[in-house]
Amino acid sequence: MTFGKNYLVGVFDDPDVILESIKSVRENGIKIHEIFSPHAIHGIDDYLGYKQSRLPIASFLFGITGASLALFTIIWMLGFDWPMIIGGKDFVSLPPFIPVTFEFTVLLAAHGMVLTFFIVSDLKPWAKPKVFDERCTDDKYIMAIDLGENKIAKDEINKVLSDTGASEVNEKNFK
Repeated sequence: MTFGKNYLVGVFDDPDVILESIKSVRENGIKIHEIFSPHAIHGIDDYLGYKQSRLPIASFLFGITGASLALFTIIWMLGFDWPMIIGGKDFVSLPPFIPVTFEFTVLLAAHGMVLTFFIVSDLKPWAKPKVFDERCTDDKYIMAIDLGENKIAKDEINKVLSDTGASEVNEKNFK
């Protein structure tokens, strides 16, 4: 009985080879846990079948919240709570409020996006990261396959990875 998660880790030398390998692995019905690369590989999202991110929707909602909150606060403070005549202008005059509203919109959108990214990515200060292979930050491309998620035997997955160009195939266990 295993208490940790077992992964099969394919190590590749070339980004084009790993892209072709992703196609072959997915065609064989194998679920890929994650791909690690020392740099961005353009078009890999399409190969992995990822959907478009919903983070822009969250950003829009944070921005609308920031703008609404800024306008409500300014109008309440200067129009109702403590109205003061400044330069003969009305108590509630929208043009002077625009710069503050814009800055607060950007502030809330930026902080909200950072927080949302950390939550979605499961990045916690106390979490220990799963490092599949140290060389993925230098010059290697890593494909991690969770053996628990796949119904295909480990030997078959190993053979598919080797046949599609993996220079090494290792097993990694996280407790």
